[in-house]
Amino acid sequence: MQTFTNKEGKEIQRTQCQIYTRVMGYLRPVSHYNTGKKSEFYSRKYFDENKTANSEFVRQFSNPTNAYDLVNNYEEVKFVGCGCAA
Repeated sequence: MQTFTNKEGKEIQRTQCQIYTRVMGYLRPVSHYNTGKKSEFYSRKYFDENKTANSEFVRQFSNPTNAYDLVNNYEEVKFVGCGCAA
């Protein structure tokens, strides 16, 4: 247990939180990393799906109303065949 001071200035006893990350297929606590690896871990940039280039495309075409309109406005495709006996 560690002693922390909360916002009101009161000291409280709490268990330290461990952060785990996956390394080569197994989980390892970040507290066991060396200084350079800790620095690398905390400077990582995480993927945010909402900021990707195609997020607007996905948002637009995942809407069922838009998908229905696309299907209805799509011209019928006719199968010509390859000439082989089926």
